[in-house]
Amino acid sequence: MTEIVEPGLYPDLSAEEYHAQRTSLSSTGARRILQAPALFRYEQDHQQPRKDTFDFGTAAHRLVLGDGPELVVVEAADWRTKAAREERELAALAGGVALLAADFERVTDMADAIRRHPIASALFAPGSGRPEQSLFWRDEPTGIMRRARVDWLPNPRDGRLIVPDYKTTVSAHPEAIARSVDTYGYHQQAAWYLDGIKALDLDEKPAFLLVFQEKTAPYLITVVELDVVTLRIGAAKNRRALDTYRKCVESGHWPGYVPDHEPHYLSLPPWATNRDTEEYL
Repeated sequence: MTEIVEPGLYPDLSAEEYHAQRTSLSSTGARRILQAPALFRYEQDHQQPRKDTFDFGTAAHRLVLGDGPELVVVEAADWRTKAAREERELAALAGGVALLAADFERVTDMADAIRRHPIASALFAPGSGRPEQSLFWRDEPTGIMRRARVDWLPNPRDGRLIVPDYKTTVSAHPEAIARSVDTYGYHQQAAWYLDGIKALDLDEKPAFLLVFQEKTAPYLITVVELDVVTLRIGAAKNRRALDTYRKCVESGHWPGYVPDHEPHYLSLPPWATNRDTEEYL
């Protein structure tokens, strides 16, 4: 595997080659660093186990974007039988993703719902762009190579570049999405990808849209664009992650949740303090 050291758009880079890059930082890595640099370092050095929820999301991406691993349908009710598990392992060894028949039917219905949606269908219209495009660029303040893999990069045309990102979710209600943005750092991802698009001169003022789709019928879809304040917060968190990453690389020290050299001064959560103050103090 060749480490990518030059900025640019790498249209033919496989997902495996992209995720194997060790000298550049992704949005996912930046978000992990803010949780704890030690977690990021451990996950870089140890392969993470496959999760069924990830396989489902990968399959949905495959049918919506038209790119990704081969899908293998397993005619079983669940994964409890030895035969079903063996089929899943064989598919994984071949680079594919195994799905139970019922789950394959679900992701097929989800893709059909995307094609019927007035906005989502236009964003992911076949022939209008290229799926799974890898961007690499140099962060000027730190010198760190950054990377992103966009779900869909539209073909060049007149007007503003609108880059969509597809996400499966339990609830596509705007209130639930707002919580997901905060929990999973999707505002950081949006700001990160926008930085890459601008750094590579793909567009001066691109837009980044998040396409959320529920995983249960009727597979409701909500397309959102994050407001300016939310993007600024995401960008500020990314900057802290980049600075922390640089310091860790230079020092070789990857701390946990808090500094190692002194105890962490801890208070009860505000709700617990309010609950107990009146009764005990």
